[in-house]
Amino acid sequence: MQPVSLPFREIWCVDFEFTANPGNKPTPVCMVALEKRSGRVLRIWQDELLSCQTPPLSTKADSLFVSYFASAELGCYMQLGWQMPERILDLFTELRALTNGARLPHGNSLIGAMAYHGIPSIISAQKDFMRDKIISGGPWDYSEQQQILKYCQSDVESLSHLLSAMLPRIDLPRALLRGRYMAAVAKMESNGIPIDTFALARLRANWDGIKHALVEDVNQTFNVYDNLIFKSEKFIKYLEDNRIPWPVLPSGKLTMTDQVFKDRAKVYPQLEALRQCRKTLSLLRLNKISIGDDNRNRCLLSPFGARTGRNTPSNSMFIFGAAAWLRSLVKPTEGKGLAYIDWSAQEIGIAAALSMDPLLMKGYTSGDPYLAFGKQAGILPPDATKKSHKAERDRLKAVVLGTNYGMGPQSIASQVGISNLEAKQLLQLHQSTYRTFWRWAEDNIARADLNGVAQTVFGWPIYTVQEWNPRAALNFPMQANGAEMMRIAAMLATEAGIKVCAPIHDAFLIEDSLETLDETISKMQDIMAKASRHILNNFEVRTDVEIIRYPERYCDERGIAMWEIAMQRLDKLEADTSNLRAKRQVGTRQYRPVSSF
Repeated sequence: MQPVSLPFREIWCVDFEFTANPGNKPTPVCMVALEKRSGRVLRIWQDELLSCQTPPLSTKADSLFVSYFASAELGCYMQLGWQMPERILDLFTELRALTNGARLPHGNSLIGAMAYHGIPSIISAQKDFMRDKIISGGPWDYSEQQQILKYCQSDVESLSHLLSAMLPRIDLPRALLRGRYMAAVAKMESNGIPIDTFALARLRANWDGIKHALVEDVNQTFNVYDNLIFKSEKFIKYLEDNRIPWPVLPSGKLTMTDQVFKDRAKVYPQLEALRQCRKTLSLLRLNKISIGDDNRNRCLLSPFGARTGRNTPSNSMFIFGAAAWLRSLVKPTEGKGLAYIDWSAQEIGIAAALSMDPLLMKGYTSGDPYLAFGKQAGILPPDATKKSHKAERDRLKAVVLGTNYGMGPQSIASQVGISNLEAKQLLQLHQSTYRTFWRWAEDNIARADLNGVAQTVFGWPIYTVQEWNPRAALNFPMQANGAEMMRIAAMLATEAGIKVCAPIHDAFLIEDSLETLDETISKMQDIMAKASRHILNNFEVRTDVEIIRYPERYCDERGIAMWEIAMQRLDKLEADTSNLRAKRQVGTRQYRPVSSF
């Protein structure tokens, strides 16, 4: 064995094989671990694993746990009731950190990582064959058990070679921080989100009817569907009749992405119902929402999946990726409560703190940075409120948020429904009001172009090598440092014993008993405040909270109306079905066969 330059007494490369039905926690099949310095190998089959009360390798700070996509292995630790390792190095995360912004020819899997570093590995077809054998769930005879253990050991040996190849470029202190987050991910994935599966079963049984009912309701306002087919020509007529501007592609066709609908709905709120209907129809079935046997939604949170380092869970499997009205399926169990806690205007707080713009910081701490901009720029009176100047605030909000994304006058004008000239004037006012912020933002772009990389406070990088857009450098500090903030809060919360059900962009869903929920909410808000101070040099980003106590259910304000419509239509569909069955039963009793007499 070659010496490894790492400050640890032991270095364990670890891999589990496991089975996991959608929505359920993993069932460990076997574990193989290789100690890098000594070459010692542990091969442990399922029956022995399940009998182990403690992990067979050290979890102390002088021992390093190395894995590839460590949340999977640590999820097995959770299932076995083992203590989490104190020092975790996840080579998937570090591959993302070393290559973020580039396209890897063979992807981000272990095989892709090996290929990227020029290390021979198992053939993909062989890996698929063994994976299918494991997923089958057994039972496996002795020969098959040995095959699975050998396959698992080959991954561990590959992991050991990969560690040697990657080590010279790994920023160890920050890498260990990211590894620590993977333990938090394992805990959050294990917790899952409580779902009203009775309501979900009703919706699934009547899904086709629900979709037709929602379309009928939406068509009363928009008249853009033929059956379930969205008709662009009808939508164009609606836009023309209501004088709603809409962005177009170079081809002249309308841009129909969900993000465009989302932006337009901010200016023209009536469009939100159509957006939610389109998102609902994109779900061909509700079966993909991943629900476990314990009625909880679980799926891979896919940490570090985005270039900004944010999670990227599957929209079809994750309840918070579904249409807003379907999120009302989130419901605490009896005796429990949930709290949805989010950072208020997180990106603006981050921009203010990192740029150290005194006026922007003052505007954020005022509680309403959009009104503050208007007052500081001299276009709103000092006593203006959200109620008294709603229309003006909406325009100012679009400008303040748009600057973080590098939006130009035309984009802002289209989003808010004002002229290009007015949008240009508002942008110029923002630039003259927050000069320190704009100098900082321009310096970020220049540094990224010059150095070929932009980084967060804790070192998450993006390299300007492929498909680089200077506007990304403008928004990257806000999004990526927001992700850092989420990670710090997730670690502190899960390590403090708070039951975090899921992270949702800039928010957390937590769960506790009704008796202690308020206390836990206060504790979580303190942790989130602390996380913001860690990232932002003691500047604090405030939080808002929405509490859901049993028997209440979660409600996204964008989906409340559609949920109520769906439930009303569902009741009617079920009543019609019940009446039809009753009639059939009456008919059966009236015309019994002669042989029954």
